[in-house]
Amino acid sequence: MRFTLLSSLSAAALLAAAPASAQTEPPATDTIGSEIETEDPTEADSAEDDADPIVVTAARTALPPSALPLTVDIIDNETLNQQVAIAGSVTDAVANLTPSFSPTRQKLSGAGETLRGRSPLYAINGIPQSTPLRDGSRDGFTIDGFFVDRVELIYGSNALQGIGGTGGIVNQVTVGAPRREGLSGRVLVQGSAADGFADDGFGAKAAALLQYRAGRFDASAGAAYEARGLYYDGEGRPVGINLTQGETMDSDSVSLFGRFGYALSSSARLDLILSRFELEGRHRYVPVAGNRLTGLPTSSRRGDPPLTPPTNLAESASLSLTDTDLWGGNFVGQLFVSRTQETFGADVNPQPSQQDPSIGPVGTLFDQTENRSRKLGLRASYERALPGFEDLTATLGFDALFDRTEQKLIATDRVYVPPTDFRSLAPFAQLNWRLMDGLLRLAGGARWENIRIEIGDYRTIASTTLSTLGSYGGVDVAGGSPEFDDVLLNGGAIVEPIEGLRAYASYAEGFTVPDVGRITRSIGTPGIDIDNFLDISPIVSNNREIGLEVRRGPLDASVSYFWSSSDKGQLLILNPDRVFDVQRLRVEIQGLEINLAVQTPIEGLRVSAGYADLEGRYDSDSPEDGIVDTDLDGVNISPDRLNLAATFDRGPLSLRLQGQFYLSRSFVGRIRDPRNDFGGYEVVDLYARYDTGFGGLSLAVQNLLDAQYIDYNSDTRLPNDNLAFFAGRGRTFTLGWDYLF
Repeated sequence: MRFTLLSSLSAAALLAAAPASAQTEPPATDTIGSEIETEDPTEADSAEDDADPIVVTAARTALPPSALPLTVDIIDNETLNQQVAIAGSVTDAVANLTPSFSPTRQKLSGAGETLRGRSPLYAINGIPQSTPLRDGSRDGFTIDGFFVDRVELIYGSNALQGIGGTGGIVNQVTVGAPRREGLSGRVLVQGSAADGFADDGFGAKAAALLQYRAGRFDASAGAAYEARGLYYDGEGRPVGINLTQGETMDSDSVSLFGRFGYALSSSARLDLILSRFELEGRHRYVPVAGNRLTGLPTSSRRGDPPLTPPTNLAESASLSLTDTDLWGGNFVGQLFVSRTQETFGADVNPQPSQQDPSIGPVGTLFDQTENRSRKLGLRASYERALPGFEDLTATLGFDALFDRTEQKLIATDRVYVPPTDFRSLAPFAQLNWRLMDGLLRLAGGARWENIRIEIGDYRTIASTTLSTLGSYGGVDVAGGSPEFDDVLLNGGAIVEPIEGLRAYASYAEGFTVPDVGRITRSIGTPGIDIDNFLDISPIVSNNREIGLEVRRGPLDASVSYFWSSSDKGQLLILNPDRVFDVQRLRVEIQGLEINLAVQTPIEGLRVSAGYADLEGRYDSDSPEDGIVDTDLDGVNISPDRLNLAATFDRGPLSLRLQGQFYLSRSFVGRIRDPRNDFGGYEVVDLYARYDTGFGGLSLAVQNLLDAQYIDYNSDTRLPNDNLAFFAGRGRTFTLGWDYLF
């Protein structure tokens, strides 16, 4: 599995020689699937084929990405559909295409998956999907990719979308309003099979979207159903099941989507967007322990897991008002509500952290937890050029977010994490100034975050384990309402001496709260008062970045170097009973990202490469001395990676061949376990599509060479746990047909 020079050179030669599809992983580009709007809502289809302006909604501005001192990537609709067909989810698509994003765990939980070494903020149309007060790490599975038009990636810590996003923003923009009068839509049918075509490895998907437009009114409604089979590794074994955190394999999901719009004028419209997503495991398998010493991965066999299956439910509704010509400026307002319910499974063995002798004999009590979160939010911004200073654009805005989260032990009806209320109020202002006829551009702004967290008095659950915060459980804790506020700054400069050559430098601050639930449930020392408990103070991360982009002729290239730090960061530290605690330590991360794409002389053939090199360290001393001395482990930072791809798009045929090469890494420092060093592995994927004239037939092959590997997250943590030594998926085929009408 170790990455070798021979394998990388062979893959490079293979990819350069082979045709593939016309879309590539986005190398910090401003190509984008556009917003859908016409000059006049009563017009017919005349504008249907016109190119729309580039608008990155996650950036909270109508200015193009080239006007922002940021690294911005857009995964357009065609590229997204290819990657979802290959890997199965939007999260996997982002991970495949983004060198500085962690390889996914191929599980329902995304715990430990990072962007630039920090947690990204997942959003749908700007609505945060995370549950920051008790991070269940299910935020990557809240909508089916069939209803996502594009994905906007903004790299690095920033506060553009409010709380979260210390590693960046992953904003999923859903399908837009229909362009033409009357009825239109899309249907998709897919079937998948593991290599060897075992009966329990088959999967199927069916999805449909109907759209209708009549004058000023439009409506879109759709449903997607997917039944996933058991996954198999490169040696033909069933992949090990994670009963507690949940799985995407051997599961069923239903996603419902609706969008209803009304054009108030030629520039203003109302949109109501509704979404519901539910994924539930079939609860038919139990894990079979592997052997880390011999390299045998955890597997699965038929069995009867205890209690109820893990599920993920996400529901949201948003009402937005946009006006692109309000008093000469652009107004965006959004009101949203959302609800998530994350049910975790019970392990095959009773968990020590959930035992209570007053309920049952120690060692006999099975239980499972459920995260419940409700959000109400308001987002509003107004942008326009200042009168008399047309090259100076100002943006004013205000965000408000109210969140209530709790975690319960549902089998015994115990409070695991007490109900916690979160309130954030945040006005912000941005300026963007175009100087010297575009040679120089300055941008900057500030956001004032005011946060209150309210927790009532509670008692932690009884337990037979210890945590880093004392004898774990069974103590009374005084509640409180701690408040925090901070002014978050950002600024940068762009120099564009000639068209297509852009250099930039920027500084931005991101802001989030730690996983309050992990902290509050772990308190074991009597006399704690939440008001004075500094471990729930906010995380402020600083991101500095310099970059250079070249987009001239057939060449599309970029390079960026970044470094970030946080004095009170958040690390997941494993305690002896396999439960992660949160520790607040100084963290420093730096990295280099390079992307290169070239349109070859062969018509339709494009080759590309991406590379990321990341280093992260933290202060492991007790007490801390402010000096970082130990590498971040695999739970907290991704491996270095090389991406290679070749795409071919000509006539009805589209092809893509891609490879991800994860490089070996040794973790060094004051605290180190050599068993967690990473050996590296490589995965090659293939996608082919042919337009028949009546829809398109596609074939996607994940892990084309059927490589056997242990996934990065499993390989770099829990060195003594043979039930969490998971292999990645082996060769998997997906055959599909989709039709637009």
